[in-house]
Amino acid sequence: MTPAALSVPTNPLHTYTAYALGRGGGPEALRLEERQARPLGPEEVRVRIRAVALNHRDLMFADGRIGSPGQSIVPASDAAGEVLETGPAVRDFRPGDAVISSFFPGWISGPGTPEAMAGALGGSLEGVLAEQRVMPESAWVRAPANLTPVEAATLPCAGLTAWHALFGLDPLPPGATVALLGTGGVSIWALQLAKAAGLRAFVTSSDDGKLERARQLGADATINYRQHPQWGALLHDLAQGKGVARVLDVGGPDTLAQSVEALQHGGSVAVIGRLAGAEPARVDSAALFLGGKRLVGLMVGSRAMARDLVSFVEQANIHPVIDRVFPYADAAGAYRHLAASQHLGKVVVRVD
Repeated sequence: MTPAALSVPTNPLHTYTAYALGRGGGPEALRLEERQARPLGPEEVRVRIRAVALNHRDLMFADGRIGSPGQSIVPASDAAGEVLETGPAVRDFRPGDAVISSFFPGWISGPGTPEAMAGALGGSLEGVLAEQRVMPESAWVRAPANLTPVEAATLPCAGLTAWHALFGLDPLPPGATVALLGTGGVSIWALQLAKAAGLRAFVTSSDDGKLERARQLGADATINYRQHPQWGALLHDLAQGKGVARVLDVGGPDTLAQSVEALQHGGSVAVIGRLAGAEPARVDSAALFLGGKRLVGLMVGSRAMARDLVSFVEQANIHPVIDRVFPYADAAGAYRHLAASQHLGKVVVRVD
C-alpha cells in the first residue's frame, strides 16, 4: 500500500499509520502500514508524533550495516510530539504536554551499563516514524518550551550526543577549545552548545561553503581537511600552540590519529562515530601516554542528561539548525537526502 492510499485516521486513539522497514532494504523498502492502537498500561504514555529527525544510524539499518538478519521495525529514534493520554500510574506527564523521545528508555541516569543501553529506539526497540507511539513514561522527556516540534525532534540523539561529549564526561570550563569534525547533526549541535557555554570551537569540513556557514554560527576557526591533510597539527597550532581540550570525533578509523595530534596535554577525544574508514584505527600509543591524552567512547546519553540538555536549550534559547524538512509521505526522500551527505544540520520528517 502506498502512502497516498492511506488516509489520516478519524480517531487517532483507535488507528494510526506507521512506517515499517526491513534491515538492508534501503529507503525504497519503507512501507506505510495502518495499525490498531493498543490500550495503555499503567505506566505508559500515548504520544501524537509531530516530527521525526533522522540520524546516520538510520541509514546504517536501512543498508544493512546494523541490525539482525530478517529484522523489520518501525525505524528512527528521534521524535517530538504531544501527549494524548497517560496511564493511571504516570506522574510526569499529562495530555497536551510537549515531549521528545528518549533514545535509551532504560537508561535513566548515571553511567551507561549494558543493561541500561540494551534497548534503543529504532534498533532493538520499535522506533518512532509513525503517527503515534505508546511507550513507558521513562521513554519520554519534556520538550524545550522554546522549540517547535521540528526543532525539538533533533535533540534525542544528535543534540544529546553533543551534550554528553561536551559536558557529560568532565564538563569543559568556559574558554576551553573544542574541535568538531564535520558539519552533520552532532557537530553542528555541538557548535551551538559550545558557543552558548562560552567555549572556543574549531570546525573541519571538506566543503568551503559549509565552513562559511559554520563561521556564521560562531566557529572561531575552520579548516578544510582536504586542503590541509595534516589538520590535526594545524588544529593544535591554532589553539595557541597548546592543542585543543577535546575533539568530537565522528570519523573513527581515518580520523582518530589526527584527532589525538590536535589535543593538548591531558586532552581527550570523544569517539562518537565511525563515518570514515573501514579498517581498524591506528593510533600511536606513545602519543597517548606521553601526553596524558585519552580516547573516550560514548553513545548518546541518559534521560537525566536529556533533561539537563532541555533546560540548557531553554535558558540559552538555542534553535537547532534544520537542513531540510520532508513531509510524512516522503520519508524515503528524507533518507535519500541524508545519504547524499550534502546536508548541514538536521534532516527532519514532519508528521502531518
